Amino acid sequence: MPNAESIIRELLEPSGVKVNGSNPWDIQVHQPKLYDRVLRDATLGLGESYMEGWWDCQAIDQFITRVLLARLEDKIRSETRFLLKALQAKFFNRQSRSRAFEVGIKHYDLGNDLYTSMLDKRLTYTCGYWKTATNLDDAQEAKLDLVCRKIGARPGMRILELGCGWGSFAKYAAEKYGVSVLGVTVSKEQVALGMELCKDLPVELRLQDYREVSGEYDAVVSIGVMEHVGYKNYRTYMEVVDRCLKPDGVGFVHTIGSNISLAHGEPWTDKYIFPNGVLPSISKLSAAMEGLFVVEDWHNFGPYYDPTLMAWEANFEAAWPDLRAKYGDTFYRMWRYYLLSSAGGFRARRTQLWQVVFTRQGSPQPDCRFS
Repeated sequence: MPNAESIIRELLEPSGVKVNGSNPWDIQVHQPKLYDRVLRDATLGLGESYMEGWWDCQAIDQFITRVLLARLEDKIRSETRFLLKALQAKFFNRQSRSRAFEVGIKHYDLGNDLYTSMLDKRLTYTCGYWKTATNLDDAQEAKLDLVCRKIGARPGMRILELGCGWGSFAKYAAEKYGVSVLGVTVSKEQVALGMELCKDLPVELRLQDYREVSGEYDAVVSIGVMEHVGYKNYRTYMEVVDRCLKPDGVGFVHTIGSNISLAHGEPWTDKYIFPNGVLPSISKLSAAMEGLFVVEDWHNFGPYYDPTLMAWEANFEAAWPDLRAKYGDTFYRMWRYYLLSSAGGFRARRTQLWQVVFTRQGSPQPDCRFS
């Protein structure tokens, strides 16, 4: 009967990844118990064992890309753990109001020093638009401008932003297009720094769950929040947009998306990075909009997340000497694995980045196609 190591080596063979090989995408194994752990715990075990120093890889992004293209995770998934997650997602709303602030506390409140070191100058924690850009700052400004043009931003407009981050979109839209913005987030650190950055602009950022928002707006946008909404709440989200959008207003969603419908997030990411997160699919989002909105444009620029994540990782590496004393070496391995494995996922086209523009039936079609 083959042992765990021989099984893993055989599984890796179609991907071109070798154990203790010389290519940058090869893994260097330091702890022989790794093989049993990965067979037992699949992606959770792979990520945790990297955090604990059981293995290394010069180019984790390339390793993950190769593993995903070879569909190895389907062959070693732990059925018991997978079934448990599926049952939890089916019977419990993991993105309920009572749990809405958990991701803010555990992820977005980690420290503004971390994010100011890693992100662009505007603190935009979503995919950049690299069509003509050659650096992170320009790619993020191009993305923010793309959003403004897709929703027809103009002086005097009132915009509601569900999931506002540190206010990068609100600040840009107010400065460049003369709009006023109300943004909500589940992160107190984002509100504190964001309000400072948006000082003297017609921008208000609140610590508030998206379900609690009221008022009437010319546009309702979200840039990187749908990943936290959960499939049980997509319809609720769209009903909030419907409640807050003027009759001739424009709705806009910018989100990472999955090629298949999911009920729960990837186990390692759920445990260590984005608790309660789950990526939406096209079918889930379209079902949530059915009867409420007309989809005007569905734009996919998922491949641009690869250079965005690689730029964040390079910034993080450069800043690490100043961050190390506060965050520690285990965090370094966790964060590096998060950024590089995510880049590998987008490079393998396992995950996408969608921008969706929608209106109400009977509204004039906006000029929103800029891809």
